[in-house]
Amino acid sequence: MPGTRKLGRPTAHRMAMLRGLVTLLLENGQVETTLARAKEVRSLAEKMITLGKKNTLASRRAALAFITKEAVVTKVFNELAPKYAERQGGYTQIFKIGPRRGDAAEMAIIKLIED
Repeated sequence: MPGTRKLGRPTAHRMAMLRGLVTLLLENGQVETTLARAKEVRSLAEKMITLGKKNTLASRRAALAFITKEAVVTKVFNELAPKYAERQGGYTQIFKIGPRRGDAAEMAIIKLIED
């Protein structure tokens, strides 16, 4: 069930971190992070792309309320949503890349699917 991982942080800190990661993913196309964070980011990023596919004023405002950069919201609505128009979800992939050197946390790369 998405949204149930606490990631060792208070709610406000966790949501700020996830908003930043989602913005970075949508802006650059991929992000390297821990596996647990990647699984949370997947759910939120796919919701943002789905909002872009609706393309209404309400969905744009909802995306602006979550994504931290206006340019990224414009990219979601003008580039990413039309790109995934025929796809019914599953806009991201997660690749495991092994343990992190310092604390052995399982690392992963989350990327947007290329069609």
